[in-house]
Amino acid sequence: MQSIYLDYSATTPLDPRVLAAMQPYFAEQFGNSKAIHRFGHDAETAIEHARETVARCLGCSPADVVFTSGGTESDNLALRGPAQYARVHDRPFTFITGPVEHAAVAVTARQIRDTLGAALRVVPVDRAGRVDPADLRAALHSLPANGIALVSLIHANNEIGTVSPIAEYAAIAHEHGALFHTDAVQSPGHLALEVEGMGIDLLSLSSHKFYGPKGAGVLVLRQNVPYLSAQTGASHEDHRRAGTHNTPGIVGTAAALEIACAERVESAARLSNLRQRLVAGVLSTIPDAELTGDPLDRLPGHASFAFKDVLSSTLLMHLDQRGIAASSGSACKSGNEQPSAILETLGFGPQWTRGGLRLSLGRSTTSDDIATVLAALPDAVAAVRRIAAMTATP
Repeated sequence: MQSIYLDYSATTPLDPRVLAAMQPYFAEQFGNSKAIHRFGHDAETAIEHARETVARCLGCSPADVVFTSGGTESDNLALRGPAQYARVHDRPFTFITGPVEHAAVAVTARQIRDTLGAALRVVPVDRAGRVDPADLRAALHSLPANGIALVSLIHANNEIGTVSPIAEYAAIAHEHGALFHTDAVQSPGHLALEVEGMGIDLLSLSSHKFYGPKGAGVLVLRQNVPYLSAQTGASHEDHRRAGTHNTPGIVGTAAALEIACAERVESAARLSNLRQRLVAGVLSTIPDAELTGDPLDRLPGHASFAFKDVLSSTLLMHLDQRGIAASSGSACKSGNEQPSAILETLGFGPQWTRGGLRLSLGRSTTSDDIATVLAALPDAVAAVRRIAAMTATP
């Protein structure tokens, strides 16, 4: 049976070019970057070269780049660092975010509220999952005197694919003296990122989302950000994130990001064409199906749907039996039969919120793959609906 992988928003395969760049740092150049001998110097040189590469790709200073273990840690450090700084310096902290953020932001924000006494303001979104700039301005009014405020809004939504106007949000935050963070984990290789040009103070990335290694990521932390590290120890990453450097992961992250940026325009155009064909096919052949997220301003390889009277976990099993790997939304929630909180936020009723499907395309996706999915998906949805009808309570 042919296997078709359409879950690139969850994770991507390691690019062979990235593996080749990493290979020497597993066994040959294995030194600890903080050691003063030649082995340590070689590792330190590789890390600093990677830092320069990442900074060049993201349009920031190398001094702004902090290497982490992935997007979740980057989000945590971005939120906790300013909050803990405010707590230590006895300054009020206000956190402003939206209702469709990744759990690494949403759950962390609630914990900061509950444990550090921060104020949490949640800004509503429209049917596409996007914050209205006027609502953001309203949420930023009447901030405490001498306080620190942090706005965190996702760049491209992992579940519904919507791309938000991050530069506009950042400008509004700065008008009110607030810092701006964005979870841009889904963005590299698909969307342009220019940290300084977009006015971003903190930005989170995860290497395995753009064909790099798992367990590696980036936090862009601008020099103007008040920050107290949530991870203490030695002086790694200029005292911003303690722990022995993952040299292979860091080298791989830089290599993967450089490739993703270089190939972005061509890749985005190809994936956008495939996605449009996929969306049109699904909506024309499956009744009671709706595209979720913005129909146009979305990730180029991202197609997400809500199906009425369908249980996502059952649909995913039927697709898997047909050799198609997909997701119900966030990879962190797949298999969870609870209603999608994001679909509920977008206004979908109870007959729809358990029927989310995300089909995310990548470098190996072909036109034939799309044809195969369009041939299989209507039958799979119909089968799941028949099962639901037979098991429904009279």
